[in-house]
Amino acid sequence: MIYLQLLWVFIKIGVLGFGGGYAMLSLIEHEVVNHYAWMTTTEFADMVAISQMTPGPISINLATYVGYTTAGIGGSLLASFALCLPSVIMVYLILRLFMDKKNSALLDNTLKGLKPAIAGLIFAAGLSMMNLQNFPDFGRGQYNISVIICVLAFVASYFFKANPILLIVLSGVVGFFVY
Repeated sequence: MIYLQLLWVFIKIGVLGFGGGYAMLSLIEHEVVNHYAWMTTTEFADMVAISQMTPGPISINLATYVGYTTAGIGGSLLASFALCLPSVIMVYLILRLFMDKKNSALLDNTLKGLKPAIAGLIFAAGLSMMNLQNFPDFGRGQYNISVIICVLAFVASYFFKANPILLIVLSGVVGFFVY
């Protein structure tokens, strides 16, 4: 039964998760943490952090981890395959459509309409990660070091185009010494 649940969950996420891995985070969290309770919010937050540091797309890394923790190696393979399958099918169909309808206004307008939805899903994923598991000292009368690290990393990345790997390493070093 767990294999069918994994298959259904990750095919559904693969179909609905337009915008890439970060846009899928809120969908994955809803299914894995809230609906099926395969992991806690803290475990999910930890897995997101690990998935960002490991090679490969974050959504596939998460699917692999969820599949492994719920059903072993077979579950990890199935969850990863189920997440990728809709994308492979859609890419094939879209390529065929593009070849037939290269200059279609309907297709162009449809793709333009997806952009706000993708931005909303990414924003929702960001908001869902703003919790006490990721910001443990927020609002507790302390120095709010985690918020300061987050703001400084954002400013360095967005305005100064700092290397994300360097920001991750520096944030980890600061966190190691502060916490």
